[in-house]
Amino acid sequence: MPEPLLTVDNLITEFDTDEGRVRAVDDVSFAVEAGETVGIVGESGCGKSVTALSIMRLLPQPMGQIVGGEIRLQGEELTRVELSRMEKIRGNEIGMVFQDYRLIPDCTVFENIALPLQIVGETKKLIKEKVHGIMAKVGLTQRGNYYPSQLSGGEKQRVSIARALVKKPLVILADEPTGNLDPNVSDEILDLLEIATESGAAVLMSTHNFPLIQPRRKRFIELNEGRLVIQ
Repeated sequence: MPEPLLTVDNLITEFDTDEGRVRAVDDVSFAVEAGETVGIVGESGCGKSVTALSIMRLLPQPMGQIVGGEIRLQGEELTRVELSRMEKIRGNEIGMVFQDYRLIPDCTVFENIALPLQIVGETKKLIKEKVHGIMAKVGLTQRGNYYPSQLSGGEKQRVSIARALVKKPLVILADEPTGNLDPNVSDEILDLLEIATESGAAVLMSTHNFPLIQPRRKRFIELNEGRLVIQ
């Protein structure tokens, strides 16, 4: 049986604070298969976002540290790879959608989505083809020349999703992607994340809004105070 795309085994992540060391993720294990959407659910502060940031190795430094466990992407152990290799994995093999969008305010929609392609030196022709293609899929065809300040919250999140998908990564991490949106727009955003699974990618989505994603009948992982409750 082939190994899952993403495997997390006994992950432990801690932070150094003024009050001492705090364990934010405590011995968490799960796996996500190709073409599967898995939800991480739980109240704010339960460890959902820290889990995603641990996978991406984007923990605040030097306070946040992975102190135990393994994270494997197609068998490659990520907690021990060199930073230069991890930088190539981000965006190329693992894409991330943030709750706060993280768009560059001085760049247009097209430019924000094109950024991951420009970083790796894609040709202008190929960038144009790929960006226009993903913009059509997420409903942004008429917004290419707009700036983030001209967009609604839902449109900003569409840009964030398009940027994460444009390089067709193996795994998409979506950290509270509907946290700032009203229910109707939230449903649309969840539908867009399904685009990734059409090509066999895996989606790991964290949310505190379990009722929103429950009807979609995906597999869920529940965290409470950093510990796995249900898988």
